[in-house]
Amino acid sequence: MTTPSAGQHWTNWAGSLTYTAREIVVPRSIAEAASVVAEADQVHALGTRHSFSDVADAAGVLIDLSRLPLDLVIDEQAGTASMSAAVSYGLVAPEIDRAGFALHNEGSLPHISVGGATATGTHGSGTALGSLSTAVRSLEILGPDGSLRRLTRDSPAFDGSVLHLGLLGVITRVTLDLEPSYRMRQDAYGPMRWDTYLEWLPQIHDSAYSVSAFTTFDGTVSEVLVKTRIPDGAENTEVAGTLYGAQLLAADPGGASHTARDGTAGPWWDRLPHFPVHAAPSVGSELQSEHFVPLRHAASALEAVRAAAPRLQPLLHVCELRTMAGDNLWLSPSQGEDVLCIAFTWKKLAEPVSALLAELERKLLPFDARPHWGKLSLLDSTEIAALYPLLPEFRELASGIDPNRKFSSSFGTRVLDI
Repeated sequence: MTTPSAGQHWTNWAGSLTYTAREIVVPRSIAEAASVVAEADQVHALGTRHSFSDVADAAGVLIDLSRLPLDLVIDEQAGTASMSAAVSYGLVAPEIDRAGFALHNEGSLPHISVGGATATGTHGSGTALGSLSTAVRSLEILGPDGSLRRLTRDSPAFDGSVLHLGLLGVITRVTLDLEPSYRMRQDAYGPMRWDTYLEWLPQIHDSAYSVSAFTTFDGTVSEVLVKTRIPDGAENTEVAGTLYGAQLLAADPGGASHTARDGTAGPWWDRLPHFPVHAAPSVGSELQSEHFVPLRHAASALEAVRAAAPRLQPLLHVCELRTMAGDNLWLSPSQGEDVLCIAFTWKKLAEPVSALLAELERKLLPFDARPHWGKLSLLDSTEIAALYPLLPEFRELASGIDPNRKFSSSFGTRVLDI
């Protein structure tokens, strides 16, 4: 077991957050991890450090499971893949594909860990597709005394345990739903008139398996990425030359900065993410916030944001708009109904971004906008409680599992009153 030296792993990926933990430990086995959990007075799991919020931070010990072996087990009869929670999608997805199977979706970054992504409700795009958390079939989790327990969809409060923000224990292993492998193509359209996008938003995002739109709120949608699933047995599939007035853009074979947008057929794991598996997505010089609004409020919420465009644009790299299916997970930002995900990638200017974010969140609250747990938000516990009707049940669940609050965090205390 190793403990990183000070300054080695004490910030997040973007360098925008400094962890407050007194130490970070990296066990090499489940037994070592269990010993750390049992002996610590306060402990929290740390993923790939792609969160912009302090959701994965704690004042005691942070436990990094990235040295545990992948240990991928595919059960063809059950249609599942079981693996170490710390493994990244980019590492495990090609292995799943080689076995003839696929995941239903991936996030834009394949570099994130399965455990961290499912713990925070991270997602891809697709109106008919749930977040990555909805694919979880079972979890193995270390409790306060270091003992390992297994939760399945038949377990009590399973829907409250999948998206857990690290407040219920340390997840060591995750089992995900599989489906038969498939291939995809990715194409880009643009630009699209803003009023056209607002008028036809549900139809645009329902026009393919996965659709993402990009804007800087300048009166257009600069680009729409369309990820089309190829029918079984077909070499490829045709796509239209226009999408609600936007033209099909020239083929782009991709490279280090993004996956291929040239209409060629490729494996699902290389087309669902925006960024290639074997390349760093960026230098991390950015900040991110994201809010999920019920799809029925999408156009009104976007118009409210666009009203702040003159102050927003000098600070913004880009805003990505995606859709996601509703689910039943207690702390899911899409709990209850389908949503539009409004994701801002900001320039790394903490103070002006924070000031503007406060204004944007006030504009979005009337539309029941829930923030992404792993990204920046200034909402307080009262505002969060009003957005999550099942939060009292989660508090009760956490209290029953961890009465002495070994897995507590400043985020959990400040945002969830746990």
